[in-house]
Amino acid sequence: MYHRPEFSPQALERLQKKKNLRLLTFNPADFKTPEVDIKCVSGGFLVQEGNTSLLDEAQLKIATKRPPTADERAALEFAWRIVKHVKSNAIVFCNSTQTIGIGAGQMSRVDATSVAVQKAKNAGLSLQGSAVASDAFFPFKDSIETLVAAGASAVIQPGGSIRDDEVIEAANTAGISMLFTGIRHFKH
Repeated sequence: MYHRPEFSPQALERLQKKKNLRLLTFNPADFKTPEVDIKCVSGGFLVQEGNTSLLDEAQLKIATKRPPTADERAALEFAWRIVKHVKSNAIVFCNSTQTIGIGAGQMSRVDATSVAVQKAKNAGLSLQGSAVASDAFFPFKDSIETLVAAGASAVIQPGGSIRDDEVIEAANTAGISMLFTGIRHFKH
């Protein structure tokens, strides 16, 4: 059971001596994901549905000839949870317990993939056998070729591109596994 955060009497005594200080407590158990996400833009607002979707095992579709192994499946599920919180165009390389590389906010998915690969290399992390999550579909096979060259063995993405067949064929040619979620995260 979660204990509501409190300030110790000693901390309160010290903090109350500071002027114009507001003390707040937050109970994560009380937190609800907002139904809408509002961003200010020039001349108005961008209002979009809050991203409250969870990975639904029943909706997952194995898009490639090779299904993911149990280890790849765990890494894909972890990567999918991470990519939800990354600014689009988001690419996340993971294993089942660790984020290895993140590429975000790029103009193209292949650029985001390249950034994630470079970040992992800069940190001295291996991408061999990693799983990759993309917050939106891959519009071209170039991202698949880039992530395979870096060592990834499995991919999870929403699917839904007019070029899904080309992307799937690139994955099949490389011998990697690919899951379609049917859910697009795409965070602005």
